[in-house]
Parts: sequence; structure tokens; C-alpha cells
Amino acid sequence: QVQLVESGGGLAQPGGSLRLSCAASGSIFSINHMNRMGWYRQAPGKQRELVASITMPGGGTTNYAEFVKGRFTISRDNARNTVYLQMNSLEPEDTAVYYCNAWAIRDYWGQGTQVTVSS
Repeated sequence: QVQLVESGGGLAQPGGSLRLSCAASGSIFSINHMNRMGWYRQAPGKQRELVASITMPGGGTTNYAEFVKGRFTISRDNARNTVYLQMNSLEPEDTAVYYCNAWAIRDYWGQGTQVTVSS
């Protein structure tokens, strides 16, 4: 089992920045089999969509949705089993609930954190 705890959501103005964090914890077996973490988002009335992902623990291959390339950066701290999402140049269209995701034999999800971009 893996538990994911997100933090860092909130309100930002257009053009502003926010940083999301997601810390994973759980059984040694599950953590050792965790080979990918990432962020998804879901806006009202829309399907959940991938924002960015990163492989773990080695390599650190990243994958971004087209709509965040050049604005968002995903990174990780392997020692803390934590993944971050730095979001810059935020747009109102980025408003959504952001969910942390981890793959360790199966998918695990965090509870979600609200990001609102508005002036």
C-alpha cells in the first residue's frame, strides 16, 4: 500500500506561480516497487488528464502534457519519496483539482488539491 499526501495548492493570479508537493509513504515493498510518480488534474465537467510524470528512482525520465510544456516542471527527491510540480505562468485554464499519482504495481492516488487561477 502507498499513501500520497499533497500540499501546495491555492489561489494564484494569472502569470503567477505555485508549487505542489506530494509525499509518498507505505510499505517497504510498495515503495521499492514505485517506479513512477506524477500529477493529473481534473477541471469541473472535464475528464482527469495527465499533467506530468517522472520515473523513479533512477533515470528521472519526465513526460509533460503539451499544454504545460515550458511552464511546469516536475522534479523528485528520491530520499524523501517526494515529487514536486513547479507551476509558472499560470493561466485561468489551469484551474482544477490536481491529483498526485504513483505507480507501484498498481495506481495510487492522493486526495487532490485545488488550484485556482484568477484575478
